[in-house]
Amino acid sequence: MHKLHKFTKFKYLKTNSIKGKMTFSSLQNMFLVFLVIGPLCLKSVVSQQNENPTIIEVENNMQTYIVNVQKPTDKLSMQYQDLDNWYKSFLPETLESLLSSEGERPHIIHSYHHVMSGFSARLSPQHVEEMKKKPGFISARLQRIYSLQTTHSPTFLGLNTYSEPWAESNYGKGTIIGVLDTGISPKHQSFNDEGMPNPPTKWRGKCEDGIVCNNKLIGAKSLIDGFSPIDEEGHGTHTSSTAAGNFVENANFFGQASGTSAGIAPRAHVAMYRVCYTIGCPEASMVAGMEAAIDDGVDVMSMSIGGPTLPYHNDTIAIGTFAAMKKGILVSCSAGNSGPYEASMSNDAPWILTVAASTIDRSFRATVVLGNEDEFDGEMINQPKDFPSKQFPLIFLGYENKDAAYCDEKPLQNRTDVVKGKIVVCLSSSFSDQQMGINVRDAGGVGMILINEIKHGYTILADAFDVPTSQVSYAAGQQILTYLNSTTNPTASLVFNGTILGVKEAPMIAFFSSRGPNRQSPGILKPDITGPGVNILAAWKASVDNLTQDNVAFNVISGTSMSCPHLSGVASLIKSYHPDWSPAAIKSAIMTTAYTKGLDGNPIRDEKKQPAILLALGSGHVNPLKAEDPGLVYDIQPDDYIAYLCGLYPDEQVRMIVQSQVECSSIEIIQEAQLNYPSFSIKLGSDKKSYSRTVTNVGKATSTYELILENGSEVDINVSPTKLVFTEVNQKLTYTVTFTHSRRHNDNVAPLRHSNQSGEAAIIWTDGNHSVRSPIYFQR
Repeated sequence: MHKLHKFTKFKYLKTNSIKGKMTFSSLQNMFLVFLVIGPLCLKSVVSQQNENPTIIEVENNMQTYIVNVQKPTDKLSMQYQDLDNWYKSFLPETLESLLSSEGERPHIIHSYHHVMSGFSARLSPQHVEEMKKKPGFISARLQRIYSLQTTHSPTFLGLNTYSEPWAESNYGKGTIIGVLDTGISPKHQSFNDEGMPNPPTKWRGKCEDGIVCNNKLIGAKSLIDGFSPIDEEGHGTHTSSTAAGNFVENANFFGQASGTSAGIAPRAHVAMYRVCYTIGCPEASMVAGMEAAIDDGVDVMSMSIGGPTLPYHNDTIAIGTFAAMKKGILVSCSAGNSGPYEASMSNDAPWILTVAASTIDRSFRATVVLGNEDEFDGEMINQPKDFPSKQFPLIFLGYENKDAAYCDEKPLQNRTDVVKGKIVVCLSSSFSDQQMGINVRDAGGVGMILINEIKHGYTILADAFDVPTSQVSYAAGQQILTYLNSTTNPTASLVFNGTILGVKEAPMIAFFSSRGPNRQSPGILKPDITGPGVNILAAWKASVDNLTQDNVAFNVISGTSMSCPHLSGVASLIKSYHPDWSPAAIKSAIMTTAYTKGLDGNPIRDEKKQPAILLALGSGHVNPLKAEDPGLVYDIQPDDYIAYLCGLYPDEQVRMIVQSQVECSSIEIIQEAQLNYPSFSIKLGSDKKSYSRTVTNVGKATSTYELILENGSEVDINVSPTKLVFTEVNQKLTYTVTFTHSRRHNDNVAPLRHSNQSGEAAIIWTDGNHSVRSPIYFQR
């Protein structure tokens, strides 16, 4: 495991942003933890998928616990007057024998009213043993530390100043997005309030710690003791502006990605709840942040945070987001950065909108031209303006020294006579890509070709380097090495083309984007949706030195941390347009209108350029223009989720999730695949299985929807009826789907066009104007 600071005993989980792009020689010390933490945790979570998060031992015996207690009875409520006094009654008496070795007394950090019946507290193991003796005590466990998981992306999503749906939704006007993250840079231009209305009258939040609110940034508070809501990291500023940043002209990063920056919902209000710092997001603070967001009255909650999948009754995010959903709040969460491995996903509860990550049609093009005239396109952010166009000698030292293959400092310094004046080929390493550029420069190299790891496929995370560089795919790198070995005088040049738009292979699923299936609830297909998450430009914290600027206003980073706020913004647009819709209805609109083909007309591909399967893509790539007018929606009420949970867990565990005294024996249980979800995940045996779905008409009052069945599987699928006739708005109709193994050839069934596997299908309802698509995944 990876060593961290000795603060308290805690569980450390992964980050959902992959790389910051500020890793240059002047920033090495400042950003060491920030830049290393993503790749470190990405690897550690993949290797520990079947284990609990790591616990790090510390010397101090006082630690932060999450304590669950029963809600007080009426008699006890009168005795203790309020919940806070009830919670305090559980603290052990501060006898000398119960003091920590440093004299710290047990005390409550946060009291919880919405998310759970309980509190977080600083306690020792001895304190916990004393608490167990008290009537009403349920459990106490160590808190986990969860971790953090644009000029062009709105245009890529079809949103521009002249797009009617964007204007009709008033750019998210009147909605409030609550972001749980590392804080915010309140003076950044992305949070100016030009053109912003006053906050809605329902708003109950405020800005704290001296931060001045305006009509854009209407709330900012820190739930971590000793920290203000000011963002020292950059991550929270980036995610907030991606979701709802105001219009900022002349945005760019090192002159690339130039244009007018705007969030997906630029007229939505922003409230920041700081629950994270560099080493992660303490569970106690996360619960407090969700509590505060619910109390304050947000419409959408955006959480680019995650960890390993856990049973829902033991998953703080699942429990907290259930409380938010009951209050009508849609919660968007990142799927995680543990791809491309199966069953690597976070945030898999069905009431969460779980977001995968894809590329957009923009490249920061840096092309390798070999001496034999073969060309390979790569990426680089801080491109030189005057790099010579001539061919330079090309060298790869990895054949004589393994460390030299990764361009480590010592082997390059030992061979400066060979490196000087040449372009050096280096193999990428998750921990030291930028350091390689420094090493090549210091050894006298004029440029670098950086070859991605094989698991990255064709995903290239654009970086800035201290030497002119082209970062290329693994496949391109192998061809470059083949050329290098084919001649006694290999040469290459680097051609820097700047920002290129219209890349036809977009969108492609990013290699890091976590994949299903859903380990906690296999009958629910996850992820739900895909959004832009590679090389996203958005606001960054102020006053950061780099190679060319004293104050960096924007940054380009990648991760499902970036795709999550894109969907938070889309949800805000829909909420503004349909303020009475439930979170499930908004989620359904997003999922059923998603597209499954790229700009080139071919099925959306994964990082290997193979058609992406549903476990990577979800329902497809978000299409905001269609999502505001979906025609039909699959709605789900909170009680439906309770009936679904009763099919998974015993009463006590269901109560932990829903925070009410549920008696499952009195509830008609809903099996996983029977939940009214906009997608299907089916496990077939030898028998046929039937499931029903109910759709609600949110389009024209009089409308008729015909069935289109896409089937690339070996399963017979029968849908009844095959026509849905509506006569009024909000009318509900139900259809039944029967699945039978060993499908026979049927000329009336269209083959599935977006998958390379035999275990997928799709049900589509169309009235000629709307296409309501529900994907079907057949479990192995």
